[in-house]
Amino acid sequence: MAVPKKKRSKAKKRTHKSLWKGKARAEAQKALSLGKSVLSGRSSFIYPTEEDDEDNEE
Repeated sequence: MAVPKKKRSKAKKRTHKSLWKGKARAEAQKALSLGKSVLSGRSSFIYPTEEDDEDNEE
């Protein structure tokens, strides 16, 4: 039988939303930082480039 959920208080709702947005903000900052490092050529990981793809085809 279906039972209605309990309502979340405004304070808990705001806290939960703040934490959720904070996590998203941190992930966005990491993605931006990674993108900047790739563009500047200072990245510390290997990723395929167009030159590598051409070498593999031959």
